[in-house]
Amino acid sequence: MSELEEYLIAIAICSPLFFFIIAVAFRLLDNSAAIFLKHDILVDTSYVSGDVIREHIHNSEDSKLKGSLKRALLFRKLHNFFMILMVVSIPPVIIACFFVF
Repeated sequence: MSELEEYLIAIAICSPLFFFIIAVAFRLLDNSAAIFLKHDILVDTSYVSGDVIREHIHNSEDSKLKGSLKRALLFRKLHNFFMILMVVSIPPVIIACFFVF
């Protein structure tokens, strides 16, 4: 096997872990509960639903709050996207491990 193939195999095997790490980073950037608390809006849990965020985006007059909530919603969507990528990348890696090793 050439060196390039070995590197590609290592990257393919580690790709679900990389996607998970990126997803966790975006989840940590999504601080929607802190945004609500900073603007004196009480929330029940630290994980505020996307519907509540969208509702406050449409109902709020504060442009700074709207911008912060839109950014938090974007981070939440990116978190979900990378979690889906992680889950989708696991079966090909398992199948590839049986053929390579």
